[in-house]
Amino acid sequence: MKLPHQKGMVIWLMGLSGAGKSTISNLFEEQLNESGFFSMKLDGDEMRKGLNYNLGFSMDDRAENIRRAAETAKIIASNGVIVICSFITPLNGHRTIAKNILGGMYFEVFIDCPLDICEQRDVKGLYEQAHNNTLKNFTGISSAFERPTTPDLILHTDNFTAEQCCDQLYNAVKNKIADNA
Repeated sequence: MKLPHQKGMVIWLMGLSGAGKSTISNLFEEQLNESGFFSMKLDGDEMRKGLNYNLGFSMDDRAENIRRAAETAKIIASNGVIVICSFITPLNGHRTIAKNILGGMYFEVFIDCPLDICEQRDVKGLYEQAHNNTLKNFTGISSAFERPTTPDLILHTDNFTAEQCCDQLYNAVKNKIADNA
C-alpha cells in the first residue's frame, strides 16, 4: 500500500547524546502529522530495548545496530512512510552503512551541539558516569564521534531552539516528501 500525497523517506538524525535528536524527532513527527503526512519514529534507545537488545557498544555491535535500524527503516519507507531515525551514529563508516542500505531514501541530518552543552543537558547522568569510568565506550568521552563529512542538513541546537531546528528540517524536506503526482 502506498500512502497518498507523500513519498517514503528516511530522515536520519545523528549527533551526541544530549544534542537534541529525540526532542527534534518528536517535534518533527508532530509537524509532519499536522501537515497531513504519516510518519514513524525509530529511536536508538528504544531499538536497543527490543530488536537490538543483544548488542553492546563495541564498534562491531554499533555497526550492526545501525545496519538493523537502516534495514528496518528501509522496509517501512518502501511502503510510503516517512521514517524519522534518531541514532548517535558515531562514525562515518556507520553512516555509510545506512546510506548504502537506504540509497536515495536517505536524508542525513547532523544535530550539531558542542560537547560541553550536551554535558550540561545530561538529564540521565550518562556523561558523569562516563567521566567517572562507570560507563564504558560512551560516545564523545571514551568512544569516538566523527563529524559527518556530507550531511544533507546541519542543525545547530546550541544557537537555535528545538522548534526553530524542527522548522529548518521541515523546510529542507517538505518538497522531497510531497508526492504531487
